[in-house]
Amino acid sequence: MNSSPDKQDDLKPTMIRDFAIPLTILVLATIMIAATGADLLVSAPFYIDGKWPIGDQQPWHLLYLLDRGPTIGLGLCGLAAAIIGSIYKQRRNLIRPGLFLVILLIIGPGLVVNTIFKDYWGRPRPREIVQFGGKKEFLHPWQKGVAHMGRSFPSGHSSAAFYLTAPFFIYRRRKPRVARAWFIGGFCFGLMMSIARITQGGHFLSDNLWAWGMVHLIAVALYYLLRPDRDKVPPSAAA
Repeated sequence: MNSSPDKQDDLKPTMIRDFAIPLTILVLATIMIAATGADLLVSAPFYIDGKWPIGDQQPWHLLYLLDRGPTIGLGLCGLAAAIIGSIYKQRRNLIRPGLFLVILLIIGPGLVVNTIFKDYWGRPRPREIVQFGGKKEFLHPWQKGVAHMGRSFPSGHSSAAFYLTAPFFIYRRRKPRVARAWFIGGFCFGLMMSIARITQGGHFLSDNLWAWGMVHLIAVALYYLLRPDRDKVPPSAAA
């Protein structure tokens, strides 16, 4: 019992780091994007003769069609794991990882990104602004527009793609290599999806940046609340 407070104290620097690093990246990157005009500069090459033709080419169109399929698949795996762990005592170690995947999907890409911000922040998409043939004014990510009149911030497709990094938090302590593989794979998928949405005039660079940031920070918070990497496999199940 006496070791519990010590273990909690040991986790504090890790918790601070896990929140501080992505927050610092988000703030500094947002400042740099705004200062350099990167939102417009990155999108401009894909606006050709009044259209966004590159976004209709492969693999960008395929990525758009994939949409949230892989994300929902991973979420369903989490739900199945939680149910199996609840039914079978020897699989109780699956409950918290399963709940972590389900709750992160609901709160991150679901509630925070696609419901609260996309519906109510009101940032116009690239294809909707004056610079790219639209009628609306360009807004920076911190500038709130008219609710329901702009659904650019943040990117729903990209947030769903970055969700595939979630198993990193399940394996980070027990299987670091597996954790890194999930993080790198999920991040690369999110990056590809972000490029696709930029080529299609659907989102700015900063929309995709914050899609990653919101999902990642919510994952960090849930990690410290649920501890999905703590439960060990029962001896009977391991045998």
